[in-house]
Amino acid sequence: MSIEELLDQRILIIDGAMGTMIQRYKLAEADYRGERFKDWPSDIKGNNDLLCLTQPQIIKAIHKDYLEAGADIIETNTFNAQRVSLADYNMQDLAYEINFAAAKLAKESIEEWRAESPSLRDGLGWAAGAIGPMNKTLSLSPDVNNPGYRALTFDEAVEAYYEQIKGLDEGGVDLLLIETIFDTLNAKAAIFAIKKYFRDTNKPTLPVMISGTITDASGRTLSGQTLEAFYNSVVHARPLSIGLNCALGAKEMRPHIEELSQLASCYVSAYPNAGLPNAMGEYDEHPNDTAGFLEDWAKEGFVNIVGGCCGTTPDHIKAIAEQVKNIKPRALPLVEHSYI
Repeated sequence: MSIEELLDQRILIIDGAMGTMIQRYKLAEADYRGERFKDWPSDIKGNNDLLCLTQPQIIKAIHKDYLEAGADIIETNTFNAQRVSLADYNMQDLAYEINFAAAKLAKESIEEWRAESPSLRDGLGWAAGAIGPMNKTLSLSPDVNNPGYRALTFDEAVEAYYEQIKGLDEGGVDLLLIETIFDTLNAKAAIFAIKKYFRDTNKPTLPVMISGTITDASGRTLSGQTLEAFYNSVVHARPLSIGLNCALGAKEMRPHIEELSQLASCYVSAYPNAGLPNAMGEYDEHPNDTAGFLEDWAKEGFVNIVGGCCGTTPDHIKAIAEQVKNIKPRALPLVEHSYI
């Protein structure tokens, strides 16, 4: 069964936060370095994507925890794994290798999970190649005294995303997920890179999921777009789904998901944080609370794919999966679109 066929039958579950789970391991600098990078000249603690190379057993264990909790879609550990962001650690030349390894780990996790109950899990489980927003933005200047300055060009962003996509695809992912979009121009660079890569390689294009982030109660992205403007800026990519993740908890995200469900001609995804962070930057929302909010969205017919972002764990995903399992997914509207 294809993912599109399953989406028409039930609400699918995407996994929770990779970073939150990595924090539970309390890794030190030496753990990030491993043997291969023990003499690396700069600090690399916090480069979570590198763990695909130095601590692959941890990444695989997290993937399998989420699969066991009920996730249908697991994200590769590649949120910052393109050369623009990896340059913070002087590891930009590892971009392809990290993405390839991350994709292999996700696929191996799914295969091992299927093998444990083959009659129940055959054909289930999809690996989504996570493509984050980069740590440089194409629409905003990092210099308050020079609003016209840009730290990155569109072509540089496309080149970095192209390399990431190549690694993810050759590693075997089933989907591509452009996520946590706060600057739509960065997302458009990723979309262009996807189209260019599959045109250059003459391969069938993988399904693409797109997920933006609303940064505050105004309902706008960081670069100033309204939700409707964001949707209209990326729908030409003909995505499998468009949704929202991060920045807000489910309680605060609800009106925006409701609006998106009325706009979108494709499937709608939503994976909020476990509430808003406390004064210490930690997330206190209990799994049943998060699941309760998402159950409400499901009953209202807002969503097709749900899960969790910052602060969520396998316990959150298990509670969400249980709460929505018997609720019909959002029906796709009959909309005539003119794609330019």
